[in-house]
Amino acid sequence: MADAASTTFFEYLTASRFYVELHLNGSTEGVDGLFMECKGLKYYQDTIEFAESFPESWGRSGASVGRIHRSKIPGLEKIDNINLRRGMSASKALWRWIDDAQAGGWPEACKDGSLTLYRQDGSVGARFQFEAAWPVSYTVSDSMVTSTDLTFEDLEIACESLSRVN
Repeated sequence: MADAASTTFFEYLTASRFYVELHLNGSTEGVDGLFMECKGLKYYQDTIEFAESFPESWGRSGASVGRIHRSKIPGLEKIDNINLRRGMSASKALWRWIDDAQAGGWPEACKDGSLTLYRQDGSVGARFQFEAAWPVSYTVSDSMVTSTDLTFEDLEIACESLSRVN
């Protein structure tokens, strides 16, 4: 029986301890990615299914006209768009990034970033790196004269690659 000192325990990372890092051109704030919510971090791969016929006996009659075997192979990888939400600030860095991408500067507007999840002690538990991200959509929350809520901005970004680096 192993003693408690040699036993490894896995720590589950909580959804509330994360940070999205995004550096934008022309920003004086340093990191432009203090977001309150991150959705859609999803990687998946298409499945290609094909059928082949082999001259093999099958069935009760022993027919040899060809037995069909189905196979599956990996197809193209896909990455869903990432949806970010934060309280709106007076900074225009995020809007400049959107404007630059839409004004024909799309190749230069592609930015790298990461989503970092933290352990309970504050150390890095997992880090996902996304590359060549660019803004797809931007939404500002509804405003009402009687509201005391924060104004939120939602940003949807597309990225070309996603990998877990830690």
